[in-house]
Amino acid sequence: MKGRTIGRHFRESFKSLGRNGWMTFASFSAVTVTLILVGVFSVIMMNLNHIADDLENDVEIRVLIEIIEEEGQKNAAEEQLLAQVQNMPDVASVAYSTKEQELEDLIKDFGEELSLYEQSNPLHNVLYVKAINPQQTAKVAEEIEKLDYTYEVLYGKGKVENLFSFLNISRNIGFILIIGLLFTAMFLISNTIRITIFARREEIEIMKLVGATNSFVRIPFVLEGIWIGLLGSIIPVIVVSITYYKLYDILAPRLRGNMLELLPVTPLLYQVSVLVIGIGLIIGMWGSFMSVRKFLKV
Repeated sequence: MKGRTIGRHFRESFKSLGRNGWMTFASFSAVTVTLILVGVFSVIMMNLNHIADDLENDVEIRVLIEIIEEEGQKNAAEEQLLAQVQNMPDVASVAYSTKEQELEDLIKDFGEELSLYEQSNPLHNVLYVKAINPQQTAKVAEEIEKLDYTYEVLYGKGKVENLFSFLNISRNIGFILIIGLLFTAMFLISNTIRITIFARREEIEIMKLVGATNSFVRIPFVLEGIWIGLLGSIIPVIVVSITYYKLYDILAPRLRGNMLELLPVTPLLYQVSVLVIGIGLIIGMWGSFMSVRKFLKV
């Protein structure tokens, strides 16, 4: 295709947007409203998924080591248990904590009254274990329970399984909802563009009757769809970015230090912006291409 022809297609696509102002505005509005919903829902789902990941990663196994009075035997037993746990294929990390450290943490959390136990510390030395896959926590805990020198293995049995089940269900529901929203966006936007092109079917028929090729007719319409998708995605990107930026400024300081933390503004807004613009461009191009095709058979 010659450069002159390409330039003509671009000029014609821009002129058509102006000539068909109301239909262009209708298509632009449909794209804008739908992509705002897509952008907002994407931000919500990405943050919920982030929170779910944080909750999973906070799950750990607390292994109480048997109390052995003889110092040499105690050290050998703890080294053996530590090595066995570290060599487990599903274990990501192991941290050792003495009973003195455990008591110190209890005093910080529950008050100086517990300092009375410093003279006769009844606590155990502890291993804090995290699984590579948090959902394998119960399995890893069961394997550790079978090892020698383990007094008790704690990981929130029953509650942890319920938490993982709830998070998995939430992820699946969110995935289904966002796929449904994307299909709804495709349907609404492509249908609006199809109505726009339907109103200009006579223009297409005349061009075909005077000998224009299919590609010569189709390309300006496809370019129009791209411009509509691109222009219609700009406002959603601005709205979502400003709204999330302001919410992050308000909520992030209040949530800092808690288990629930929002995703930082960057790269989240870059990712959502690329997603929204990409959807606008693809649906605009696809909707125009499919709509023009049926009117090319003259």
